[in-house]
Amino acid sequence: MAHYELTMPIDEAAARRLRVNDTVTLQRTLYGIRDATQIHLFDRGRTTRFDLAGHAVIHTAPNVRKVPVDAANPAGYAPVCIGTTTSDRMERFTEPLMARYGVRIIVGKGGLRDASAKAFREHGGVYLAIVGGTAALETTWIEAIEDVDLDDLNPESLWKFRIRDFGPLLVAMDSAGGSLYDAVRDDAAARRAKVLASLGVRS
Repeated sequence: MAHYELTMPIDEAAARRLRVNDTVTLQRTLYGIRDATQIHLFDRGRTTRFDLAGHAVIHTAPNVRKVPVDAANPAGYAPVCIGTTTSDRMERFTEPLMARYGVRIIVGKGGLRDASAKAFREHGGVYLAIVGGTAALETTWIEAIEDVDLDDLNPESLWKFRIRDFGPLLVAMDSAGGSLYDAVRDDAAARRAKVLASLGVRS
């Protein structure tokens, strides 16, 4: 296990260096994205003016407050509570996010599945896990909302956050095929089988 501090964006080699159970702290830039954002990007033919190549995205639909544009709030929004949503329902978007837009890191909770694992292996990417219920803490890691695109989808806009010391986050899926979720599932199955065997129950 190792800890990495990554100033975004990163290249493929940096993403492929990460392994399950490593920890990562992100610096500089993080993009917020959610279901509607990706449905419009990949199903409805819309595009974004943001260059996501080498960047990290977080599954979120943030709670924000509209404010006058100033140096502290260049997009006219102030963060109120920016938490992470469940990733699983966005499984089908991992591959196009990486293949079309060059995204390297996905931040979320609950994990992703086999299609995402395949995309991480092919394109060089990782999934960083956040524990549910930590939105208040996550919000303290966001210095400002720098910009926003596709804002007619608000709050499922495409958000550009300026971050500082975002983490540490756990590498839960890596580009070598490692998955913390697979390991936990396999361990639970082995423990279950052992308990059932000890009780004389045939599974």
